[in-house]
Amino acid sequence: MKETQTIQDQTIDAQPTERIPGSEAIVRCLLEEGVKTVYGYPGGAIMPLYDELYKYQDKIHHVLARHEQGATHAAQGYARISGEVGVAIATSGPGATNLITGIADAQIDSTPMVCITGQVSSHLLGSDAFQETDIVGISTPITKWNHQITKASEIPKVIAKAFYIAKSGRPGPVLIDITKDAQFEAFDFKYEKCKGIRSYKPVPETDATSLNVAADLINNAKKPLVVWGQGVILGKAEEEFKAVIEKAGIPSAWTILGASAIPTTHPLNVGMVGMHGNYAPNVLTNECDVLIAIGMRFDDRVTGNLASYAKQAKIIHFEIDPAEVDKNVKTDVAVLGDAKASLKSILPLINNNSHSEWHQRFKDLYAIEFEKVIKNDLHPTKEGLTMGEVLKEINVQTKGEAAIVSDVGQHQMIACRYAKFNKTKSNITSGGLGTMGFGLPAAIGAKMAAPEREVISICGDGGYQMTIQELGTIFQQKAAVKVVVLNNDFLGMVRQWQQLFFDRRYASTEMTNPDFVTIAKGYYLNAKRVTKREELADAVKEMVASKEPYFLEVCVEKEDNVFPMVPSGASVSDIRLE
Repeated sequence: MKETQTIQDQTIDAQPTERIPGSEAIVRCLLEEGVKTVYGYPGGAIMPLYDELYKYQDKIHHVLARHEQGATHAAQGYARISGEVGVAIATSGPGATNLITGIADAQIDSTPMVCITGQVSSHLLGSDAFQETDIVGISTPITKWNHQITKASEIPKVIAKAFYIAKSGRPGPVLIDITKDAQFEAFDFKYEKCKGIRSYKPVPETDATSLNVAADLINNAKKPLVVWGQGVILGKAEEEFKAVIEKAGIPSAWTILGASAIPTTHPLNVGMVGMHGNYAPNVLTNECDVLIAIGMRFDDRVTGNLASYAKQAKIIHFEIDPAEVDKNVKTDVAVLGDAKASLKSILPLINNNSHSEWHQRFKDLYAIEFEKVIKNDLHPTKEGLTMGEVLKEINVQTKGEAAIVSDVGQHQMIACRYAKFNKTKSNITSGGLGTMGFGLPAAIGAKMAAPEREVISICGDGGYQMTIQELGTIFQQKAAVKVVVLNNDFLGMVRQWQQLFFDRRYASTEMTNPDFVTIAKGYYLNAKRVTKREELADAVKEMVASKEPYFLEVCVEKEDNVFPMVPSGASVSDIRLE
């Protein structure tokens, strides 16, 4: 018999049994996993579970989203700022399929999430019954694991496994589909947390030889460069990471999901890499002699043309997922394992260093970028407002303590480039999938997970309208999210590409927008519009000072562009400043 058919689970914390229906068992399983908040939308096939949630509402807070996609993004925001597993619930058919975008986003961005969907009764499976879809088949390519439950007795074991898989190793989304009859069926309930699964090894062992080889390369490097990603944050390795780069004196750049692992103002933080990253780390990627990648996957938006990416450098890759090693960039040394443990182990092997001349190269190139790009973004002399000066004012009013939850587009790149972060888990955005509509609902989840933090959603006028209905969730939950829409009456990023590469043929990118302030007020939110520079500081100050939800629309220049920019398919060292 194949091993996959004989997988054995290792479990702990056995509880005594009692006879309850499957729907109550689901709720009890969530409680055993420490779940306090879930996001969802009810419907026919999931009604038994919702009936139990009603009975347990003093223990689990259910947040009614206005669309199932909003529920998944809220669960993602909750997970990203808390480090816990986010939970989303939907009914069968369209309810389940509406989760797909959020699940795919969570998969590529390694976000721990458990989605529970209702399904038609088991005797109707395969009959094209009302609101039946094969959600397990549909979601298989975009989940870390999924499973359909047709018997109530399966519920505890499957849900325990779901939470273990979602949060262990490289995190990701798991989907559990539960038939309606399994929710009604009574059985003898006993919950045992999952401790391990045969054939699934979430954290590979770190090889001592690879650590020694990596340390030698770092110690002998003349021009080392670190590029770190979200793996540092997911691995809770911020302090170990900081200790390594400070001891070795290595300039360190970040991918957009790695931002905030160390403070923006840290002297070794040299900025963002990638398509709209900073000039110095992009150019010097192709000059460094050792490139140390930590918890990042060499995404195409980071590497540009692989044929010319860091060909002169020795590549060291710290990575928890063996599938990512050599997938895009051939490494010289792969250090497999959990980032926290790996960095702690390599620290004593690394020599103290400063690399002062190499650091000066970054400072010199930053000065060029400041004159050509940054100064104009943050201190404009032209009449129209820039997105950059809005972020600058937010930095002033929040003192770098806010969590910035951005949608996708020009405003996202501006937010990532210019937001100041003093603490980890402060930059929440859709990285790999680039999901417009992510920002508003993700900010709701983030605020509910960390109510003590200032959470500001930065959206464009396009992406905002994809999930604008979640203003209803903000109003109903009284979640004090601050929503900033940078309105240029365009799908800005697509328009920028049309300007630069399609001879200004603005095909279907100009937006005829509604009155956003009136809509926000219709949801009983405080709201204001800014059209002039002299209004900006007071408006942002008022928004940040508010203890309630607040909507701020800032009308910015219609045809402003985001630079620097590495054109698609170009080398990172061919980055354009204008």
